[in-house]
Amino acid sequence: MARAPLLQLSDIALTFGGNPVFDGLDLVIQPGDRVALVGRNGSGKSTLMKVMAGLVEPDRGSRVLSPGTTTGYMEQDPTFEGFATLGDYAAATLPAGEAYRVEMVAEGLKLNPDLSPDKASGGERRRAALARLLAEDPALMLLDEPTNHLDIEAIGWLESHLAQTRAAFVLISHDRAFLNALARATLWIDRSVVRRMDKGFAHFEEWRDKIWDEEDEARHKLDRKIKAEARWAVEGISARRKRNQGRVRALQGLRAERAAQIRRQGPAAMDLAEGQQSGKRVIEAKGIAKSYGDRVILRRFDLRVLRGDRVAFVGPNGVGKTTLLKMLTGEIAPDEGTVTLGTKLEMAVFDQTRAQLDPDLSLWDSLTSDPQTSVNGRSDQVMVRGVPRHVMGYLKDFLFTEEQARGPVRALSGGEKARLLLAKIMARESNLLVLDEPTNDLDVETLDLLQELLDDYPGTVLLVSHDRDFLDRVAATTIAMEGDGRATVYAGGWSDYRSQRAEAPTSHRRDTDVKPTSAPTPAAAPKPASKPAAKKSGLSFTEKHRLDTLPGEIARLEAEIGKLTELLADPDLFTREPVKFRKATEVLAERQARLSAAEDEWLALEEKASA
Repeated sequence: MARAPLLQLSDIALTFGGNPVFDGLDLVIQPGDRVALVGRNGSGKSTLMKVMAGLVEPDRGSRVLSPGTTTGYMEQDPTFEGFATLGDYAAATLPAGEAYRVEMVAEGLKLNPDLSPDKASGGERRRAALARLLAEDPALMLLDEPTNHLDIEAIGWLESHLAQTRAAFVLISHDRAFLNALARATLWIDRSVVRRMDKGFAHFEEWRDKIWDEEDEARHKLDRKIKAEARWAVEGISARRKRNQGRVRALQGLRAERAAQIRRQGPAAMDLAEGQQSGKRVIEAKGIAKSYGDRVILRRFDLRVLRGDRVAFVGPNGVGKTTLLKMLTGEIAPDEGTVTLGTKLEMAVFDQTRAQLDPDLSLWDSLTSDPQTSVNGRSDQVMVRGVPRHVMGYLKDFLFTEEQARGPVRALSGGEKARLLLAKIMARESNLLVLDEPTNDLDVETLDLLQELLDDYPGTVLLVSHDRDFLDRVAATTIAMEGDGRATVYAGGWSDYRSQRAEAPTSHRRDTDVKPTSAPTPAAAPKPASKPAAKKSGLSFTEKHRLDTLPGEIARLEAEIGKLTELLADPDLFTREPVKFRKATEVLAERQARLSAAEDEWLALEEKASA
């Protein structure tokens, strides 16, 4: 016997500001459904979820909830008035004696339930809202960006929790790995139309592209038919046209149908351009350490970043990733050690707090009041990589409308704020990109475009992110901060780090003097059997340090060469993207030369140490 649906939306219509968000929407959520809700920023995902939750009343249509079905909606901006702690808020809807549920989920989400709402950050407040929803354990969960402000460990816990629940859920997220692991069906919002595919998110792009291809083919056929009918109307005999007014009216109908079609919005026209080439050595950190009171952020740590490196920083929230990033870029000073920045650096910074955006300014003024991008102060032009552009034209490249351009920054969604900050950064020439949580709130298509831009960017990239898929796509080196001041360097992205960490014996991991020696010794360097430490007495202190750091450098170079080789293995790359092919070939040759030199240096030092 078929079970009744948990939720049914029928003929839903909703309009905001004269523009239809939905029209004629029909949607059914069944028991046990695990649905990914996807679409571009601003397409109406959060609005649809609020309609599903009963928080937004549509202009037309009905919402029917199965009798006895409980729903839970994760609030984006919860109200804590009247609650002394975050735990009190999270437990407010639970029956007496069941507050332990909050404690269970709070541990997994790394939420301090005793924290006062007045002292809590926005991320902590969102985690409290998520804890409240999970503790309620409703039959239908509506989760709007639940992974935002969670570190990778907490995301893993949430992923495991949702995988085991019997409840149905609808999920909005930008995290590909999270969606791939959980979704069994996909809802796609595109130009006010909601489509459903009863397959997981892993099949979404293939499905989307197929729909777009069919749409393009149908539009092409319609254009040809209109052209043929128009030719008949012009060239036909006047008397014949009078006897066949039905065909003329049909032509008018075809033209009306074509005019009513909503053109598909193209991707953001983002672009990155390198300024002057930086020196070969971008950052040299030696023995840096940092503490705040009794709390150790970083023990003595060495790192060398060379031109073109892609370095990712991972670890739990609060462990000190941003602090290390700021030390490496010279924004704050270490307690011990030194940081030397290379020559000719032009740095562009994407900060996770979006502090560069004044919420009271309009988007227009946000660009033209920036001395680094404005042509003549507050004007109607913005300097884009040395060339003046009209502000509105540049904002349209990032998918902003004229109405948005004149409106305040505070009215933007999280994803739109991220796009505006990218617009400010990409207007400048740079050779060092510092990206602190750039993936938060961005839709999947914009994330894909950003990843492609970083692939082609000839400068150096320092990246903090909790998006596992994005880390795998971008990073060639991963620095893992695991608490107690420990920082360890691994070759490759997130998956490479996890596999190397699983293989490394615990006893080999050191809490102090963390150096790139934590990366595995590469097979390309034919290292002989290990020698007793006493036999290395022939090396100077500098040579000993270099011998220790070379294996990590070699492993990093091999990982980069592997990725470039895989890219160039595509036989159609030269024809499809000749510029990308040329750049990849040049970088591959440069990395291979560096690898050969590093291996020769390692062998020479090893022989000297063994002499």
